[in-house]
Amino acid sequence: MERNDLYPVFLKVSQLNVLIVGGGNVAEEKLTFLLKSSPNAKVEMVSPMYREGTVALAQKFNIKMHKAAYESSFLLGNHMVIATTDSISVNERVYHDCRKQNILVNVADNPPYCDFYMGGIVTKGNVKVAISTNGKSPTTAKRLRQFFEDVIPENIDDLVNNLNEFRKTIKGDFEEKVETLNEFTKSLVEKKAKDEN
Repeated sequence: MERNDLYPVFLKVSQLNVLIVGGGNVAEEKLTFLLKSSPNAKVEMVSPMYREGTVALAQKFNIKMHKAAYESSFLLGNHMVIATTDSISVNERVYHDCRKQNILVNVADNPPYCDFYMGGIVTKGNVKVAISTNGKSPTTAKRLRQFFEDVIPENIDDLVNNLNEFRKTIKGDFEEKVETLNEFTKSLVEKKAKDEN
């Protein structure tokens, strides 16, 4: 059986420079989801043309837009690049340029040309769940995202904040603290299950 060997991380994209190459539908979709998850993301875009919706979104979030064809010089100073053009050759050029400079790259809809995937994301306050199908089925990730949005309670942030305060008061070494928090959270989950029945 195949398995997902990706290692999930949560990036502080407000401290990283992200470049989106392209200005069409896919670029707008990637920009929308990136800003929805991380409104303070540091993003620049390069494309000879942009959709009206992309321009409006970029202006709202202070995104720098270069109206130009892609050149490797646009990679300078970037940590991550998302290639979204409708030209396979341009996207593959972006990929190879990034690999030469050790820049993480995602070529939309082309899994072999991706160092990372942009999966489904659910955010409720401080809680964030990322979903990956190993680049195989964005539709499945979308359906799972909708499921988790419904299942995770709106007040989950209260629980997180209260547990954080409680954690500060626990005495003992690391293992003892983990055990105490496990016992405490187990009873909360059991209580919630009883309340729902």
